[in-house]
Amino acid sequence: MTSGFKRITGLVLRSTSLFIAGLLPVSALAAGAVENRLDLTSHNVGYIAIAIFVLAYLVVMAEEFTHLRKSKPVILAAGIIWAIIAYVYAQKGINHTVEQALRHNLLEFAELFLFLLAAMTYVNAMDERNIFEALRARLVSRGFGYRKLFWLTGILAFFLSPIIDNLTTALVMCAVVLAVGKDNNRFVALACINIVVAANAGGAFSPFGDITTLMVWQKGILDFWTFFLLFVPSVINYVVPAAFMHFAVPDESPAATNETVLMKRGAITIMLLFVATIATAVSFHNFLHLPPMLGMMTGLAYLKFFGYYLKKTHIRVPDENESYGQAGDVMPIRVDSKEPFDVFRRLARAEWDTLLFFYGVVLCVGGLGFIGYLAMISESMYVNMGPMFSNIMVGILSAIVDNIPVMFAVLAMNPAMSQGDWLLVTLTAGVGGSMLSIGSAAGVALMGQARGKYTFFSHLKWTPVIALGYAASIYAHVLINTSSFSVAISS
Repeated sequence: MTSGFKRITGLVLRSTSLFIAGLLPVSALAAGAVENRLDLTSHNVGYIAIAIFVLAYLVVMAEEFTHLRKSKPVILAAGIIWAIIAYVYAQKGINHTVEQALRHNLLEFAELFLFLLAAMTYVNAMDERNIFEALRARLVSRGFGYRKLFWLTGILAFFLSPIIDNLTTALVMCAVVLAVGKDNNRFVALACINIVVAANAGGAFSPFGDITTLMVWQKGILDFWTFFLLFVPSVINYVVPAAFMHFAVPDESPAATNETVLMKRGAITIMLLFVATIATAVSFHNFLHLPPMLGMMTGLAYLKFFGYYLKKTHIRVPDENESYGQAGDVMPIRVDSKEPFDVFRRLARAEWDTLLFFYGVVLCVGGLGFIGYLAMISESMYVNMGPMFSNIMVGILSAIVDNIPVMFAVLAMNPAMSQGDWLLVTLTAGVGGSMLSIGSAAGVALMGQARGKYTFFSHLKWTPVIALGYAASIYAHVLINTSSFSVAISS
């Protein structure tokens, strides 16, 4: 076992060194090969496309300082990259090849877009019905000590993230931490780091816990239940750094509050409908071999019909009445809002910046792949270096660059790997971003929510133990899921 751990640790160190040495080539990770295309990797268009993408991503990484939404630079970059590619093809009289490739990329984006749109609408509906606020108030009112709350918020983040997205999970748990630890900056910083690690680790073993796992599932590479082989490695990824941080958390107890938040009418039903929607998506994919997106959109119809019921049974009350009961409630205590429930308002509150950012990233990486960088990078990474080494490097890269373009590039390259190797890249892409605060959407969001208390450098201080958890989770996967490395995945 000791030799195995040394082997994995050595791979991590080699991955880090190679990443630093080869940053620019890796930035050019490419998407899908297309037959009868031109090789533009040595053409000026290829170099310009790489420069445009890198520049756009530098602007994305500076969002915290510029306050320019991350979707804007990548959408512009996507349009320019495909336009200059189309210009070269048009000059050579090849008029429809680029169009076909672009449509292929759009189809992949559309499936993920509709899946995420349905999921985000449900999350927004649950938020509007005070489900997350009620959870926050309940935790705050229990009078837990800082150390107990540290573990409780982390464990909740770990188990909520596979069901709702890791970003929403992190924001809800951070609200709890800020409510009880507002006067203790040390606790807030440590708890936020713990939440980011837990939310990312929890999302790694669920097909819809993170956008990267969703991409792998929708691509049909791994089936629904196979992802749960990553449960133990994900637990280890969270528990190892949390155990080290535990001793740095103040051994004190904040004053308890008596805050009470009641969920609005229909809250429980919406949660049950969300579970039914997930079951529909899984059933459509596993038994009918249909895209999970179709099941999610069908489940969105459940919410729309129930929203119609809530709207029709809404009772208008005077403005001075803050909340009121509603006849026919399933639960004994239920309140409603002044305005009737409107599902299209929940739909409008989806994370459109994130969805459009995803559009830009898919098309940018797809364009770089169409140029011809796919074969180059795939050969150097997955053939020359080997899949395990390459997949570990993918996780390290995810700590610096968002894991969405990295995973999309890997899926587009579609290297010949075993089931165990595909599980490994799913794990590393999901949890690798925890090593830096800028490595995941959860970390970036919490830096804004807990501004001045949870910062890049407060997270960086604990990067060594988070990296230790990263290495331990990889070792656990190799050790526990050894048999999966002999299961071939057909392209």
